[in-house]
Amino acid sequence: MINKLADSELVLNDDGSVYHLNLLPEDLAEKVILVGDPDRVPKVSKYFDTIDVKKNKREFYTHTGTLRGERITVMSTGIGTENIDIVMNELDALVNIDLKAKEFKTDHKALELFRLGTCGSVNPDIEVNNMLVTENVVGLDGLLHFYQDYQFENEFSKNFLEKFPYANIKPMLYFSDWAKDISDYYADAKYRGNTATFPGFYAPQGRQLRLKALDDQFLETLNDLGVSNFEMETSAIYGLSKLLGHKALTVNCVIANRRRGEFASDHHASEKMMIEWVLERIIK
Repeated sequence: MINKLADSELVLNDDGSVYHLNLLPEDLAEKVILVGDPDRVPKVSKYFDTIDVKKNKREFYTHTGTLRGERITVMSTGIGTENIDIVMNELDALVNIDLKAKEFKTDHKALELFRLGTCGSVNPDIEVNNMLVTENVVGLDGLLHFYQDYQFENEFSKNFLEKFPYANIKPMLYFSDWAKDISDYYADAKYRGNTATFPGFYAPQGRQLRLKALDDQFLETLNDLGVSNFEMETSAIYGLSKLLGHKALTVNCVIANRRRGEFASDHHASEKMMIEWVLERIIK
């Protein structure tokens, strides 16, 4: 294994911070809330007792402070697994690479990562305005195939692969699951489910404007294969966490049920409820 990293591999800013996140190691807590929307960062951090770090670059906004005596970070990732690829690698670099020497640290540090978002459901039995924790996830974006040594298989993945009917998409699929040893944080969530992470908002999620989606029954097919909800980030968070040795959980507030044609009447209230629900559980 190469321990010394070339400047082209670990790119840093002039102040020594990691390139995209614009953070130094001391800016980061060991518990990190990941949200997609930069505007959601202050909606979370307003509940902190103190805020001592506020930094941003591009779509990556970070606030770090304390809540009930414990240090905590909230960070925006932007949309999609391609952004998660940046976030996960740079978060890991902050805790497991000596940025000045550009060498791997001897002692590994595991972050606790909490993806907090909203989602749509493909299961007609799931009610909107409730919390759904992702136990298993299937990625349809192909990201983890670019990394060596990623292997994951369980009953959900075996059943899904056996019955998945779309031959042109099948090579892109990969699977992961939650960090079971921290899943008790969300033990009282109403729903625990299997999530599909899509590489887009329109055709990948069955939406059609001027362009036709692959199959009008795509979402129904996924539901038949055991998928309960869909979004655009979790497969990369879970998969890269396993490769890098971190612990990740995703909870989404269900704001839409595509099978029933329902949408939360006030998604801002749903968002507020979700933030409070999460903070009450991960920081005692």
